[in-house]
Amino acid sequence: MKKLLLCAAVAVFGLSSMNAQETKFGVKAGIDAASQKLKGGIVSVTVSETGFYVGAFAEIGISDAFSFQPEVLYVAVDNLDQIAIPLMAKFGVSEKLDVLAGPALGILLDTADGVKSFNYGIEAGAAYDITEELFVEARYNIGLANLIENAPSGTSTKLSGFFVGLGYRF
Repeated sequence: MKKLLLCAAVAVFGLSSMNAQETKFGVKAGIDAASQKLKGGIVSVTVSETGFYVGAFAEIGISDAFSFQPEVLYVAVDNLDQIAIPLMAKFGVSEKLDVLAGPALGILLDTADGVKSFNYGIEAGAAYDITEELFVEARYNIGLANLIENAPSGTSTKLSGFFVGLGYRF
């Protein structure tokens, strides 16, 4: 067991030092068009709201065309504020265009009784580099978590969103 832990520690430190020079940090902000889909039996209702997001990210280089990009964002939409944590894989399609995809976690703030505070989904989109530091992005998040506690069969509410924004790498 000690040998396994030692090997894991060496691998983690070895990989992190190998990629440390390729890690960049940055900030981003933009507009979020959120939608909450309520489904109960044969009735389905979608409620949409527009808000904003702001946060920070790390871009950890794995190879020339691939990087891992964890983020922490504050997403503010009327009565649906959350801390979002996208864990994105970033693939370079060309010198200026990247495609991103990965899981996204969320912690809903100020939830009402009967509403879960943990959200999760899948996020995908693209980013275009205007300069080496400045970029624009567009993404869509598909909410997979049923946010109703103890929901009866066939009843659910899910939160999704379309994000468009601007980012800056330090």
